[in-house]
Amino acid sequence: MMKLAIMQPYLFPYIGYFQLINAVDKFVIYDDVNFIKQGWINRNRILVGGKEFVFTIPVRDQSSFKLIKNTLIDDNKKWAKRIIKTIEQSYKQAPYFYEIIEMITKVFHSDVTFINELALMSIMETCCYLNIETEVVSSSGIYDNAFLKGQERVLDICRRENADLYINPIGGLQLYSKDGFKEHNIDLAFLQPRIMEYNQLNDKFVPGLSIIDVMMFNSKEKIREWMSRFELI
Repeated sequence: MMKLAIMQPYLFPYIGYFQLINAVDKFVIYDDVNFIKQGWINRNRILVGGKEFVFTIPVRDQSSFKLIKNTLIDDNKKWAKRIIKTIEQSYKQAPYFYEIIEMITKVFHSDVTFINELALMSIMETCCYLNIETEVVSSSGIYDNAFLKGQERVLDICRRENADLYINPIGGLQLYSKDGFKEHNIDLAFLQPRIMEYNQLNDKFVPGLSIIDVMMFNSKEKIREWMSRFELI
C-alpha cells in the first residue's frame, strides 16, 4: 500500500507534523500555494519564561497573493541572532540543549533566500535527527498542476503517485470527502495526534509547541516512540 501526505512547509512544526511524515511513504511539501499571513510558515511557538511565545522569521513584501516559494526572507540576518539568543536563554537548562541549539543555529544561519527553503531545511534537519526516512519532495518541482484547486489537486497528485491511502491532518476533516477519494480508489484518513506530556521544567505543561520544545526536553529515542502515538480517523 502506497501512503501519501501533503502539507505546506512549516517552520520547525509541532510533533504531529512529523508523525504525519513518518506515517507515509512519500510526503509532498506544498510550496506553490499562497503564503498565509499569521500562519506557521514563518513562525512558531516556544516556551519563554514558562509561557507560550511566538517567534517570527521576517519576510519581505508579505502577501496572501504571493506563493510560498516566491516569498523572500528578510536579508538582514539580525533576526537569526535575536531568535537564537531567545532560545538559548529559554532552554539552556534543558537536557538536550546543546545538540538542538546546534541544529537550530545551522538552519537559521543557512544561506537560503526564500521562506520555503528555510522551512524545508528545518523539517529535513529534524527528520535526519529523528531518523525519519520518508521521501520528501516539493510540489513546485514535480507536478506542474497549480491550476487545480483543493481536493482536485490533491487527487491529481495521489493518482500520479499511485497512492492507495491519503492521510491528512485532523484539521482538514471538513475539507475533503472520503467518498470523493473512494471514487478514485483512494482511501482517505485523518491523523489525530494524542497529547504527549513531558517535563518542561515548569509546573504546568504547555502543549502544541514547536518540535524545538519537544527535542529540547526529550531524547530522540523517546520522540521516536511517540511517532506512532496517533489515531487514524
